[in-house]
Amino acid sequence: MTTMPPGSVFLVEDEAMIRMMVADMLEELGYRIAAETGELNEALRLAETTDFDIAILDVNVNGKVISPVADLIKARNRPFIFATGYGVQGVPAEHRDRPALQKPFQIEALAEMLSSTLKNIAA
Repeated sequence: MTTMPPGSVFLVEDEAMIRMMVADMLEELGYRIAAETGELNEALRLAETTDFDIAILDVNVNGKVISPVADLIKARNRPFIFATGYGVQGVPAEHRDRPALQKPFQIEALAEMLSSTLKNIAA
């Protein structure tokens, strides 16, 4: 019996080391990286053109708020979660209904957040 892979992830994180660490965690959990970037304009382009199941968005990308990317993904009806070192207050007000992972996070927290977010979409 084969289990379905969890899906593909679009990852936006401006800290290269953190992005690599999160990508490693995702792959360990069985996810595929659909696209990744640490740059806001690139993230906007990828958010429009990449096929992915869920996105993980750093709230603050090189000093810029991620809202335009989140808006695009929301318009495409794709789920996303935020990663933030600022707590819920760091999440853009118009997207506070979305799940947020507090950085730094462990692989278990990432797995749970992805799983529950994707489950809610399927429900």
